[in-house]
Amino acid sequence: MTITVLNALLKPLLEPHLPDWVDVRWYASKDEAFALAPLAEIGWFDMHSKADMAHVFGLATRLKWLNSVYAGVESFPLDLLEARGVMLTNGAGINAVPIAEYIVMLMLAQCKGYRDVVRAQDRHEWLKDSPGKRELSGAKALILGYGAIGQEVEKRLAGFGMEVSKVRRSTGPGTLGPDEWRGRLGEFDWIIISVPATPATEGMIGAAELAAMQVDAVLVNVARGSVIDQPALTAALSEGRIGGALLDVTTPEPLPAGDPLWGLENTQITMHLSGRAQERMFERSALRFLENLGRYGRGERLEPQVDFALGY
Repeated sequence: MTITVLNALLKPLLEPHLPDWVDVRWYASKDEAFALAPLAEIGWFDMHSKADMAHVFGLATRLKWLNSVYAGVESFPLDLLEARGVMLTNGAGINAVPIAEYIVMLMLAQCKGYRDVVRAQDRHEWLKDSPGKRELSGAKALILGYGAIGQEVEKRLAGFGMEVSKVRRSTGPGTLGPDEWRGRLGEFDWIIISVPATPATEGMIGAAELAAMQVDAVLVNVARGSVIDQPALTAALSEGRIGGALLDVTTPEPLPAGDPLWGLENTQITMHLSGRAQERMFERSALRFLENLGRYGRGERLEPQVDFALGY
């Protein structure tokens, strides 16, 4: 029997489908997770506190496979897991569809000035003209980070008649190489960031990249706040050197109430809600876990498996 430690909230989704070689121990609190962690060969420990996460991983010395619903793994002790030979599967792609829908919603709201429409309704005011007249059709978008989210975004934007380019290592139509995109930033109306948070992507959009963008370009970030130099972005937005920013993520989170980003009319801040704007996250995660559980039992490769060297 393989001892598997899982959150009790997942029990209704998982228990009816577990194979008979799995001995499940359910935890309903972090203290129960701490007590059970030393027994686990397979574990799914997602906690809100980084300190609690570090503690549970320190206790789980028998762990061979760790699963997570989170796509970003910057809070995980990757060096420790690699040293112990633990396989880590994450939630990459689980939220791709709702996040892609959220991106399109934000872009349309920006184009049509929809925040001003809502404000007018709140004032019971009948507008005589549209506060936004921009169109997606015919515009050019650059996607930085062509994983599951980037691919879903491309599908949707292509449907609006947009010209979409993406950055990836392999070449092909509409593709820019990792050393090429900075020199082409001035060509795009929209720059959409969905890269993983790693040391290599930290601060990838700084003052120089912002200066290279069109004066009416809009930056969309659903990755992590750390991929953008936020003071440089705030300055560019407040001085009107770029057209706007649609930020689902910031540094830090929550963004302090006094941060100047809140007051900028060309900026939308959506409190890291894009992946939460759905009802199927845990259903999708449970299905993926069960598929991987079958692979684990057959000795096959688990997917998606985090590459510790790359950090995603």
